[in-house]
Amino acid sequence: MRIPEPIYQMISIYLLFGIGLKGGHGLKSTTFSSFALPAVATIAMGLLIPVIAFFLLNTIKGLSVFDRGAIAAHYGSTSLVTFSAAMLFLENNVIKVEGFATALLTLLEIPGIIVGVYLGSKFGHSKVSWNKTLTEVVTGRTVLLLVGGLLIGWVTTHTGYEKVKPFFIDLQSGILVLFLLHLGYLAGSNWHEIKKLGPKLLIFGITFPIFAALLGALTGKLVGLSLGGVTILAVLCASASYIAAPATVGIALPKANLPLALTSSIGITFPFNLVFGIPLYVELAKALF
Repeated sequence: MRIPEPIYQMISIYLLFGIGLKGGHGLKSTTFSSFALPAVATIAMGLLIPVIAFFLLNTIKGLSVFDRGAIAAHYGSTSLVTFSAAMLFLENNVIKVEGFATALLTLLEIPGIIVGVYLGSKFGHSKVSWNKTLTEVVTGRTVLLLVGGLLIGWVTTHTGYEKVKPFFIDLQSGILVLFLLHLGYLAGSNWHEIKKLGPKLLIFGITFPIFAALLGALTGKLVGLSLGGVTILAVLCASASYIAAPATVGIALPKANLPLALTSSIGITFPFNLVFGIPLYVELAKALF
């Protein structure tokens, strides 16, 4: 089932702002000293993961350098819906998460896209309009709404937050279901792109997130995150973007097969993470404690 485009856009705006608002409210109880090290570690993951993905993709025949850069940018960035599903999963299992979790989502959104674009353009000997690319990344809908929501949630009073909570927070689970229906349509509509490259991309879309989650979980443990925090960082590292990355990659790497990168992230990795990945990453985090 395909949701009409205007409604899809409205739902994505609602989720981005609502998650940012909730995260900003959680930041009220966070000290800078407890947030600084996880923030640095998250940015480091955002720089490292797309590099690993780019060179691993070299083993798949039929992918151009630009395709590898585009896919690396998608996997270096994050999935808002996977993050939301993981947060709900942890809440349902009474596993607490640090208040700055949404801030980590925002921090991981940008570096991976930039690194993926850089690698694709450098090895493809192509010039990139970095002014347009960086403008799209920083002022794009995802970052703008997440950061805006964080700031509003952080500065608003508890009374003000409680007034808007029934709409922006309590309804998120139901709205998320509608969003997932549309994403299912997008995943299936471009599946033919995966068939062109055979099973190798399918294997990458499943095994690479597990590998990235392991890196994220180990990093989260090293910087002192809780069980929930380690799980969320693992989920963030394992997820792949399909909102922010496509818009930026489309501008910076016009020679890349964008439907291929989008289908890989939303058609393979996204459903795997929702059905199998999140419970797996929770168990992975538990094994570290």
